[in-house]
Amino acid sequence: MAGRREVRQAAFLLSFEKLFLDDDLEKIFEGAEALDEFILVDDEVKKLVRSLFDKQDELDGIISRYSDKRAVSRIPKVDLAVLRLAIYEALYDDKVPVNVAISEAVGLTEKYALDPDISFVNGLLGSFAKDIKKDEE
Repeated sequence: MAGRREVRQAAFLLSFEKLFLDDDLEKIFEGAEALDEFILVDDEVKKLVRSLFDKQDELDGIISRYSDKRAVSRIPKVDLAVLRLAIYEALYDDKVPVNVAISEAVGLTEKYALDPDISFVNGLLGSFAKDIKKDEE
């Protein structure tokens, strides 16, 4: 069984790929499965990726609310995929605390994006987390 970090990274990579392709998710899953050892594609990963795209409009609305300098369409695709994943986990995955979702998102950004993207993602998610915390109080 895959660990949460592995599932998260696979979901990030597949959702990032989807941002460039018109293919439906099943075709993207099949392509990733054909590569076998390159990327994990199990039921948990597929469920997470499907959920990200099912909630895409809501997630992009939240990103838009916190991105005062860039429209969602102008956010680099790496950042967008990371932000959607982090916000989804923070809102909908009871097993992932908000601070862990943010920390993991920053880690993915550090691994796959450019340096300015790290502070953008961290800042946006930090503002989002503060508001979530206020709502819970």
